[in-house]
Amino acid sequence: MADTRANANLTPEIWDDNFFTEYLTDNRYAGEMGTNENNVIQVKENLTKKASDRVNFALVNKLTQDAVTGRGTMEGNEEDMATRSFELAVDKRRNAVRVAEIDEQFSAISLREAGKFVLKEWSLKDTERLISIALGTCGGIPMNATAIAAGANQNALDAWLVDNADRVWWGNNAYSANTDFSAGLATLTAGTAAERLTIDAIDQMKFMAMNRANPKIRPIRSESNGRHYYLMYAHPLAFRDLKADTALRQAQREVSVEMENNRLFKGGDLLWNGVIIKEAHDLYDYSTLTALGDSSTVVPAFLCGAQAIGVAYARRWRSKTEEFDYGDKHGVEISAIYGVGKMVFGSGAGDRDDLKDHGVVTGFFASSTAA
Repeated sequence: MADTRANANLTPEIWDDNFFTEYLTDNRYAGEMGTNENNVIQVKENLTKKASDRVNFALVNKLTQDAVTGRGTMEGNEEDMATRSFELAVDKRRNAVRVAEIDEQFSAISLREAGKFVLKEWSLKDTERLISIALGTCGGIPMNATAIAAGANQNALDAWLVDNADRVWWGNNAYSANTDFSAGLATLTAGTAAERLTIDAIDQMKFMAMNRANPKIRPIRSESNGRHYYLMYAHPLAFRDLKADTALRQAQREVSVEMENNRLFKGGDLLWNGVIIKEAHDLYDYSTLTALGDSSTVVPAFLCGAQAIGVAYARRWRSKTEEFDYGDKHGVEISAIYGVGKMVFGSGAGDRDDLKDHGVVTGFFASSTAA
């Protein structure tokens, strides 16, 4: 007589591994996530191998000094690599579902399968929300109307603006002083088309990233065609204004072949001058700045290069089951210990003095319509 063996795919360990694989694959930001320095969103799992509540990302700036030539002396003329660090804290994040026996009798494994869809959707949304919030964080201040309108945060926002003056763009260069955050918002007017997200603004932000930013913002290299791109995450209202541009519409007819088989592209993305523009839907909920730009709506767009966002896992997503009420109810929990943050590196004398957004040019734009 043959013994019946449990399906290996339904064991908790295998289930958790498959869950994490699907979580990484189905994430809205999956095409931009990876473990090396060539990704917009760099993932580290260092803490899965040791105990700690934070992980450090290292930045080594490019070497810039001229070569020592001929009989010149190299010893004593070595260049300082100017290493900087970014520290990202992790925390436990979890959710669970519970089902009563009267509705359906579950075993521990079938309950995992039954709750898999809703728990995976929740975990994906949790990560996507953290990434969207991180993109808009300005010197530790979240980019929402409440936090930015609060007078207590203006000093922090002004300090962020001064430190990041080489990587902040106000629609149509409406405010170039880059010293007073609220003054910058006040310059943007809904009725001024040039102050909306346009192809000219994308060109200006790319030029800033490649030339004016110090240190420069490095584009990412596509694995499929070897070309270099920047990615822009645009607020839905800004994305809608951009799509109305007839020159952009014409350009999209010519890039369909380039977009095929490139993991950086997804349906609905746009391409202009080496910048892939993505509509970031979550920004509508988190970063619609109403009644702030000349009493109109201001919306952001983030032009990103390599190492714009860091994601650190101390523990991958894992499931647990539990019984309640004398076994009448069964629950399954999904949890992970991880953190998400915009990478910021010091530009002053100390390692973390005068923090700059490492891989992001932040754009603020008027919107043609209210939220």
